[in-house]
Amino acid sequence: MAGLLGVAMAAALAVFLLWPEGKQPAPDYTGNGTGRVQVSVAQGASITQIGKTLTAKHVVASVRAFTEAAAKSPAGDRIHPGTYTLKERMPAVAALNVLLDPSNANALTIPEGWRSTQIYAAVDARLGLPAGTTKATAEQHLADLGLPADAAGHPEGYLFPATYPVTGDSTALGLLQEMVKEATTHLDGATLAEAAAANNVTPYGLLAVASLAQAEADNPEDMAKVARVVYNRLAKNMPLQLDSTINYALGRSTLTTTVDDTRLDSPFNTYAHPGLPPTPIDNPGRDALRAAIHPADGDWLYFVTVQPGDTRFTDSADQQRKNVDEFNAHRAQNPSPTASGSALSTP
Repeated sequence: MAGLLGVAMAAALAVFLLWPEGKQPAPDYTGNGTGRVQVSVAQGASITQIGKTLTAKHVVASVRAFTEAAAKSPAGDRIHPGTYTLKERMPAVAALNVLLDPSNANALTIPEGWRSTQIYAAVDARLGLPAGTTKATAEQHLADLGLPADAAGHPEGYLFPATYPVTGDSTALGLLQEMVKEATTHLDGATLAEAAAANNVTPYGLLAVASLAQAEADNPEDMAKVARVVYNRLAKNMPLQLDSTINYALGRSTLTTTVDDTRLDSPFNTYAHPGLPPTPIDNPGRDALRAAIHPADGDWLYFVTVQPGDTRFTDSADQQRKNVDEFNAHRAQNPSPTASGSALSTP
């Protein structure tokens, strides 16, 4: 009996020592956890990266316990960026459930196409700062924002639309720096430089084109067509004649552009000044950047959004006049139109 017992114990020990590591249960905590700890999830962080952060903060016992819990959950890969309050020594499943609830995310979301003035106001509101604080911070710390030389001190276009974690230590300058850092990751690379050269613009000019596509269209397909119209007009030395640039100069958003507006004394008046506006007119997102890098193929020189969901592109001045007439007729019947896209005037 003693011999048999010894053999059994030896076999059990061998199984324990030789069992493949991946087959062993991942170390995990039990219970409800203790204390409070803040964990920030960055934009684009992978499940493994989040697991490493949780392990380093002693929230979960192992990365594998967390990744396995996420793999078993239908929504395991839908963790929103933000700063979450958790406990130390939590079961991986419990920690995951906290992270999967967007209401637990302490974050600031910047929508695509917002102007810098809108972003400054949102940062003020999110951090509880007096109105104008973030704008003043941007102006006073331009050299600290991390802007590339091409920007020439203009943050517009480089405050990338995304969701940013907010903690008790967050500052206006820190959030702006994160936005610029995120933008540079999307704007740095051979692909963008090659696309800019292929369309006879600078990389900074390509960013301006992306901002125009963002302002003038509300879906990726139309953004790519708007970018093509802009490039086609530039190639023919035609003024862009975009209402969105006048709106930017006047600090407004409207579909109504008067004859007096087109005489506005501003470098952003693309009716009066040829070429691209001097800076981007908003902060474009991924779709708009992709449209500027990969514009649609076409000979279009004009476009107008007659009504929501009906943007028409043409290379015919006569057809454009007809489309504009329909736009004006629809606007007369709908005093408060919500359509995007501006009519480019014909010669």
